[in-house]
Amino acid sequence: MPTYYGIKLRLHPQVYEPAEDTFLLAENLAVKGGEVALDVGTGTGLIALLMARKARFVLGVDINPLAVELARENARLNGIKNVEFRLSDLFENVSGKFDAITFNAPYLPGEPEEPIDLALVGGKTGREVLDRFIKEVPEYLNPGGVVQIVQSSITGVEKTLKLLEKAGLAAKVAAKRHVFFEDIVLINATLSDCV
Repeated sequence: MPTYYGIKLRLHPQVYEPAEDTFLLAENLAVKGGEVALDVGTGTGLIALLMARKARFVLGVDINPLAVELARENARLNGIKNVEFRLSDLFENVSGKFDAITFNAPYLPGEPEEPIDLALVGGKTGREVLDRFIKEVPEYLNPGGVVQIVQSSITGVEKTLKLLEKAGLAAKVAAKRHVFFEDIVLINATLSDCV
């Protein structure tokens, strides 16, 4: 059983396995002690479980029921109790506001055919899921809260930055890693206190 950052993980062939994009996010998490955090598209639950080390409470959501089950199992395996996992298409089953929200966005163009595809395929242009997330995220963020989005350079980083600003968030590229034929980019966006 692999261990990532001290967290033991069971894996499932139909749930996205932590990879470079996950590690980029894991190594740059913005959650602070005592905060309430949300991990959208939680997959194995790794990011939610890492945030639970600092956060008071973490909610992890995924559209893939297999991922939700796996993440719950991984929380039990590691004895982490301040985390909950729930089936949700983005914010569909989420209420309340959070100090930190993470999203490792699917970005390949196409239509998902198997559960695993939900983690990778973001709609016809590859941006549909991400664009919907950006439009909805401000209403779930506390003032001063931060949104962290991992995406590929393939799907247009500039477009994401512009859409975040249009949604009232100050956004910047916080980290990037070159993998094969693309850059994996981490974008941090904050809701200014005066909104």
